[in-house]
Amino acid sequence: MSAYSGKNVAVIGMARTGMAVAEVLRGLGANVTLYDRKPESELTDAVAQASRLGVSARVGSDEVNLNGADMVIPSPGVARSAPSLVEAVRRGVEIVSEIEVAYQLSPAPIVAVTGTNGKTTTTVLIGLMLRADGRDTFIAGNVVAGDIRMPLITATSRAKKDSVIVAEISSFQLEWIRTFKPKVAALLNIGSDHMDRYASLEEYAEAKANIFRNQQPDDFTVVNADHPFVMKLAGAAASKIVGFSRVRELDEGAFVRANEIIVRLGGRETRICRLDEIRVPGDFNVENILAASLAAMAIGARPEAIAEAIRAFRGVEHRLEVVAEIDGVEYINNSMCTNVDAVVNSIQAIKRPVVVIAGGKDKGTSDWAPFADVVKQRVKSLVLVGESAPVLEAAVRKTGYASITNASSMKEAVEAAREEAVSGDTILLAPGCASFDMFRGFEERGEVFKALVREYER
Repeated sequence: MSAYSGKNVAVIGMARTGMAVAEVLRGLGANVTLYDRKPESELTDAVAQASRLGVSARVGSDEVNLNGADMVIPSPGVARSAPSLVEAVRRGVEIVSEIEVAYQLSPAPIVAVTGTNGKTTTTVLIGLMLRADGRDTFIAGNVVAGDIRMPLITATSRAKKDSVIVAEISSFQLEWIRTFKPKVAALLNIGSDHMDRYASLEEYAEAKANIFRNQQPDDFTVVNADHPFVMKLAGAAASKIVGFSRVRELDEGAFVRANEIIVRLGGRETRICRLDEIRVPGDFNVENILAASLAAMAIGARPEAIAEAIRAFRGVEHRLEVVAEIDGVEYINNSMCTNVDAVVNSIQAIKRPVVVIAGGKDKGTSDWAPFADVVKQRVKSLVLVGESAPVLEAAVRKTGYASITNASSMKEAVEAAREEAVSGDTILLAPGCASFDMFRGFEERGEVFKALVREYER
């Protein structure tokens, strides 16, 4: 009999994570009730799936019946300030995140990756490195990359003792953990993001730092040694801290020397590959590869397998994804770029003259100055779209930059960018904002962009 048998569990949210939790816990004998504020007309498939699972579904309201509830599991999109969670805290009802339950159920070690930028690329890379090493590997968590979109609880329910689970973990998922303890935790960087949900950068960073809060001395924490804020956070970890650096040699960790990726771990130095063997652009991707190589070696992967995966890796969908080259103009989809640091990094990664499409739903960003500076320095022409366009335009015009076009749709934006670009240029979709003003998610935004580009190939 499982620890969840007979427990009354309220799961808030009927998207991918909530449905996965309901399926796994129902299979373990829990009495699950699903809740979602959306009307049934928008949840037809989820309601039907709940019925097939033998799970109750209550939709169209924010109200959650906490009477008799033993546990509440909120989906990542449910803020701590939600009335149902505030009431659960008041009543003393246990609240845990999906990753907490997944960890408790997991027979396999977990490699967990968080940070403001680079999470998906690093997570996928570690998974590919471990698969190249012959390990039974699940890539899961908050990751959405093409066909890779498995909730952590699904992975842990399918894994075996000799499997390895590599999981992208968001700050939202880390808010309600108690015992979650990855064998290897990676904290890549901290930048301004999700300020519509957190009161300060420090509060956001503290949520991220939960990834190593429960680790022990025989666990590993992989951190960005070039990022003082990250290093300060890591000072609280009880685990073995190993750093990665793109700009300096480290006594232990991963670094670049003489245009090669080097890993020093456990007193042994290993050459992984040359920088010119890396097929994804940008200094930030060198950092992602350093972090992934270090994490993979910490969990026991062979250097040869790590190098093989790096040489074969061409990036993931919606992250600096080359869509086409038409009439000498290169089109790149970076729809996953949803914050200031990400848009700055992606523009800097492009070596050709670049026309940038940016804008969307702002996530509470207070400082667009770094974006404005890189636009003035590197961008041939800027096309703005979405709710945040006026804010971005105001920030950029303060620098004296004037080559700005406003568009009312992605179609107009692509057309405007084409008018500005000539052979030898790159048109880069790098929104720097969330997508929910115009799209269901960054994936849909990227797919619409790609479809519009491909119309010009005909």
